[in-house]
Amino acid sequence: MLSEKIAVVDIETTGNAYKRGDRIIQIAVVLIEDMQIIRTYSSFVNPMQPISPFITELTGIRDQDVKDAPSFETIAPDILDMLKGAVFVAHNIQFDLPFLNGELTQAGFMSFSGPAWDTVELSRAIMPEAGSFKLGDLTENLSVDHDRPHQADSDARATAELLLKLHKKVMNLPLLTVEQLTGQAVFLKSDLELFFKACADEKKKNLSDLPPHMEVFRGIALKKKEFFPEKELTFNKDIEDFIDQLVPGYQKRKTQLHMIHDILEGFNTGRHTIIEAGTGVGKTLGIIIPALQKAAEGSRVLISTQTLQQQDQLFYTADKMNHLLDHALRTTILKGRSNYIHMLKFEQSLSDKDSQYDTVLAKMQILTWLTETETGDIDELNLSGGSLLYWNRIRHSGWYLEKNNDPWAERDFYSHSLLKAEKSHIVITNHAMLAADKLKETQAFPHYDYLLLDEAHHIEDACRKQWGIKLDYMNVKFAINRLSGNHEDGIAEKVSKLLNKHAIECRSLDVETWERLNQETDLSFYQLSHYFKTHVKRQKGLQKHSLLLEDLQSDWNTIKYSFERLLSELKNCMKILSEQLEKLRKKKSSLNTQEKAVIEDAGSLLQEIEKLVTTIRLLFIKNNDHYVKWIEGDLRSVPGSITMVANELDLSYSIRRAFFTKQPAAAVSATLTVNHSFDHFIRTAGLDERRLILKQYGSPFDYKNHVKLMVPSDLPDIKSVSPEEYVEWITGHIAVIAEATAGRMLVLFTSHEMLRNTYELIKESQQMEDFVLIAQGISAGSRTKLSKNFRKFDKAVLFGTSSFWEGLDIPGEDLSCLVMVRLPFSPPDEPLVKAQWNHARLENKNPFQEVSLPKAVLRFRQGFGRLIRHENDRGIFMVFDRRLINASYGHAFTDSIPEMTVEEKSLDECIEDIEQWL
Repeated sequence: MLSEKIAVVDIETTGNAYKRGDRIIQIAVVLIEDMQIIRTYSSFVNPMQPISPFITELTGIRDQDVKDAPSFETIAPDILDMLKGAVFVAHNIQFDLPFLNGELTQAGFMSFSGPAWDTVELSRAIMPEAGSFKLGDLTENLSVDHDRPHQADSDARATAELLLKLHKKVMNLPLLTVEQLTGQAVFLKSDLELFFKACADEKKKNLSDLPPHMEVFRGIALKKKEFFPEKELTFNKDIEDFIDQLVPGYQKRKTQLHMIHDILEGFNTGRHTIIEAGTGVGKTLGIIIPALQKAAEGSRVLISTQTLQQQDQLFYTADKMNHLLDHALRTTILKGRSNYIHMLKFEQSLSDKDSQYDTVLAKMQILTWLTETETGDIDELNLSGGSLLYWNRIRHSGWYLEKNNDPWAERDFYSHSLLKAEKSHIVITNHAMLAADKLKETQAFPHYDYLLLDEAHHIEDACRKQWGIKLDYMNVKFAINRLSGNHEDGIAEKVSKLLNKHAIECRSLDVETWERLNQETDLSFYQLSHYFKTHVKRQKGLQKHSLLLEDLQSDWNTIKYSFERLLSELKNCMKILSEQLEKLRKKKSSLNTQEKAVIEDAGSLLQEIEKLVTTIRLLFIKNNDHYVKWIEGDLRSVPGSITMVANELDLSYSIRRAFFTKQPAAAVSATLTVNHSFDHFIRTAGLDERRLILKQYGSPFDYKNHVKLMVPSDLPDIKSVSPEEYVEWITGHIAVIAEATAGRMLVLFTSHEMLRNTYELIKESQQMEDFVLIAQGISAGSRTKLSKNFRKFDKAVLFGTSSFWEGLDIPGEDLSCLVMVRLPFSPPDEPLVKAQWNHARLENKNPFQEVSLPKAVLRFRQGFGRLIRHENDRGIFMVFDRRLINASYGHAFTDSIPEMTVEEKSLDECIEDIEQWL
């Protein structure tokens, strides 16, 4: 098959719907024989219709390029001649092949019906750690020339080169892995089992030993685990000289050196240090170097940050330092147990006859990944949403049977990560993992002497998320379906077969018990949904609603009794499953590995059911005045979207106990103060100001001369017009400003509803036809993917909410204008905010000043921080909310960012200024 003809095809079209009249405007074919490119063909095609500005912006193909080009009918015989007897290959075959076949049929020719390979599927299986499977990202990753993305000739050539690189990668995999991939590929959408079989056949002709870094264990090929070299760490260098060696062309930053000194002073005197370090201070090294200093003295330092990306950045910096330290610094990233694969469960799942697409693709990705990974950490994998359900089955949840009963114990990734952490000088984690670990009776994190909290303004939210209690319909149903007593793949049936095989007498989880549990689940959540729909205050245009449960109505008792019945059924199932597993545990010496894997799977389900029992008890049975409870959901899809939540009202005592009692800690962030005061953070963390070192270091950037802050005077007050009218106003403003800035604009919203309505109105009105509009929650992809796409296009506008207010790094001319649609106050009817307001009133405090304003100011500062990322950046900061100038509290926002003039002008004057400024 690999020696035969392969035709790699790419097409550009007027749109993505052939059936709605879109047509091909360019086609390219690259022919491969014996895995060598032998010929390329490319032609523009006259689509007999105009090309839209969006397609021209995307592809660079204009109407004049195709005006004199041949029609598709003219070139169809040439295309068919190239495809004759070939394997058809494309990057996203689900688009190219049906579209091309549509054109062929319409032109009166036979459609192509031979074998087809999709390089998107192949890349997913063979490059499971790639951040994106877009052609441009993959070619960049593999250093393939791809000079004109979205032009068919360049894309077809790049796809052909990608295929050759992927083939080479497969040929370097162990034969065992390639054969396992062949078996799984039968269930893929394209005919890749032919590709893998051909690769396996080719490998069999030249069999070779496994490379020394690999091994085969229990029928799975994997990379051997490595430990740190044991060297003595010394650090007696001058800090400035060390940074200079580390960062070529380093410009001395006094504030960075002060920050390092402050953290060390806190550590040495046993005090907590709270530091605000503005953009450009050099926070990463300011954190890592004190950790290194203490590590060289024989201490262990734990660093916690907010995101996985920031974790990697800290690890990368420590690794870079290690090159100057004779590789004596031992640093590791540590995550929670459920982040790691449980190999026994994975091995067992490979023998399951599961043809579900996402599961098959996940198995293939993991088989490849195991030949490369040293960590077994899911965050290295790019799994689809559907594949994550499969991951939940094979992730680590501890051992139900003793660890020494698991044949994989010595090769267990989670145990290996704990061992590495024990031997490390610096351990890096994230706030969510650290907060979750603090809840456990036996904590996984090794003892540490000093704690460094990066992005410390996130601590409260991370703890709230981890320490809060949640119960949602979909998760309960998922657990019950895993149990599913009437299905042979269900845990109940598998355990029952085991009991019969080993002649163990025990109560069984029969179909009736499972159905009763299922019915009680549906009934409880339907009644909770009815209560929610009856009592919630509906707001026009809002999809997600929430209902604070402060004053419970008389019909709440019906809900309570219903969940008591569900609790009773769950406890009954839990008891039966527990008894069954206990009896099987006693027979562990006579169980084979496959049977042990079934018990481990059942043991983790038992843990889930135990957790559900505890959660239901806390939410519906126990009374706890410290907790705020609410229901949230989408009224259009209940009970599916229904979630019941409980959160502690005041976390300050718990935060202090978890992070600021046993050892000295340093909390660092670019946004910790409100109007130059640390009061809000100190109160949130339950700290005593008298025992703290408090330092604030402003950004070294020249904001006064590099940023223009404007508030358009001709926008209405948001409260004086309807939401629809306000969206019309801002849409007009955005369109005019985008013209003046030539795109390169980030628009921040406080509500996804307003973002969506603005985006749709702009699309509908065609006011910004020449621009590429990228919108969070509407355009496909993660935040990183969307910001990458934004940087790719010259005339792009990025609409963001929630997570886009911080952590987005778009330096230089890629971002010239930041628009903030509203001041970022949390909605007053948000359950937690509402409860905090009520609590503040009870304590005779001003709820607005105490609760809402500090959080809004910090969010405002985070949003503002997106604009200037490097010292030479310049930009326009446009705030559409006139409360910044008119409200008595407006100065709280302007006083919290670097000093600059606030200009209130009409839109025309603003545009004039922008054009001159940029």
